[in-house]
Amino acid sequence: MQFVSLGRTALQVSKLCLGTMNFGQVTSEADSFAIMDRALEHGINFFDTANVYGFEKGRGTTEEVIGRWMKQGGGRREKIVLATKVYGFMSDTVNDRGLSAYHIRKACEDSLRRLQTDHIDLYQMHHIDKKAPWEEVYQAMDQLVREGKITYLGSSNFAGWNIAQANEIAMKRNFLGLVTEQSVYSLRNRHIELEVIPSARNYGMALLPWSPLAGGLLCGVFTETDTVRRQRPALLASAERLRPQVEAYEALCTEIGVDFADVALAWVLSRKDVTSPIIGPRTMEQLEANVKVLDVVLDEATLARLDEIWPGPGGEAPEAYAW
Repeated sequence: MQFVSLGRTALQVSKLCLGTMNFGQVTSEADSFAIMDRALEHGINFFDTANVYGFEKGRGTTEEVIGRWMKQGGGRREKIVLATKVYGFMSDTVNDRGLSAYHIRKACEDSLRRLQTDHIDLYQMHHIDKKAPWEEVYQAMDQLVREGKITYLGSSNFAGWNIAQANEIAMKRNFLGLVTEQSVYSLRNRHIELEVIPSARNYGMALLPWSPLAGGLLCGVFTETDTVRRQRPALLASAERLRPQVEAYEALCTEIGVDFADVALAWVLSRKDVTSPIIGPRTMEQLEANVKVLDVVLDEATLARLDEIWPGPGGEAPEAYAW
């Protein structure tokens, strides 16, 4: 396994981050335990979750699964960098959501209880809360740091200017501020190249792409081998709208002899600003396939052809759209 610094911090994390959204919802608890154990064997030490994961099975379910896995002992808790998130609504109670100081405190305590641990290594704001003043957010986060309940603070789904504002205000408070940004990023969705990536780079933040396989769109959706995804109407509808690009992509992957999903993940890994893409295996087989991608190197000719099929926004703002 390859390791890299988590942004401007000295903390070392694996080049792949284990996403756990499927655990307890799609993947059984027993299979989730096995996948986490195998991830450790592969050297993956970075685990990501969120308090809302579990969704219809019960918000918080995934954190509870991870908590029971760590409770088995064997140094499991000590071997991982544990990340979770706060923002989403956890109940019908009006204040059980968002980034008010009230909710941050409660949500953190609830996550610690479900995870059966006394601290969260990376506490991420799952979305910007435009109603919450940064003074209020940082008052709550600073208190949690002082109490030893969280170590680092990160963001997710923030705009570039949100990142800048958050870090500038943090500096005025002599607070470390945001050290990570978790954004959607794939060949299919390259919007963050405009402003989010430059902002994160400027502030020395780690970039943690989620959905690097574009929700399955880049996994061979028009091939006979991908029978599971071919049964998902929403994905097939999206693929139909992009059929020329998807077919060109699948043809390229077939031509170079590399699995569709491997090409998509290898492309994300090749981006110089990316720290650790978040993989979300449902099965052990998917985990094993994801880990092998670390050995896949796409040559310049292939990267150029991928840019032709899935063009980005044209670079960084404002040069991407202005003289």
